[in-house]
Amino acid sequence: MEVKGTAVKSIKQYVEKKYNSRLNDWIQSLPESSQNVMNTTIYANNWYPMKDGAVEPTKALAKFFYDNDIQKAAKESGRFSAEMGLKGVYKIFVKVASPNYIMQRAGRVFTSYYSPSEISVVDSHDKGLTLHITKFPDPEEVIEYRIAGWCERALEFTNCKEVRANVTKSLAKGDSLTEIVINWN
Repeated sequence: MEVKGTAVKSIKQYVEKKYNSRLNDWIQSLPESSQNVMNTTIYANNWYPMKDGAVEPTKALAKFFYDNDIQKAAKESGRFSAEMGLKGVYKIFVKVASPNYIMQRAGRVFTSYYSPSEISVVDSHDKGLTLHITKFPDPEEVIEYRIAGWCERALEFTNCKEVRANVTKSLAKGDSLTEIVINWN
């Protein structure tokens, strides 16, 4: 399974921005194949092995900066990814669009970031929605929570308050799909 360079790049940028003094230690803690990715120029439009470019680096984030809390590390790096990706004209668009519309579009966008995958909104209402990930050949908890964090931050840009994205079912834990239930006030 592969991940788009944009997602890979945002993980390294997250460490550079929040924990710059420990960047080299973090990179050195990675498996050699992940170090090779992080020590070269990461191109936004290239594809990288998901394990080397996103899974292992996020697990190392959890170990180094979040007391081994993989879910928190993944959510925070996903939130940062939304901040980096939704700048400029995208940020203006997100501010004027409805939360449900943004998440419908996000479901389509995610399939271009994780290949192969199928992610869709299966239920929506005034103060929430449910995403299902039904195709993800190499499911990983860190990616599920990274997507949840991205959704939280993107919805905050639409002026939703108190956004909470919870992974209620998980392909990585043996469920038939991943379900992310998102609510806001």
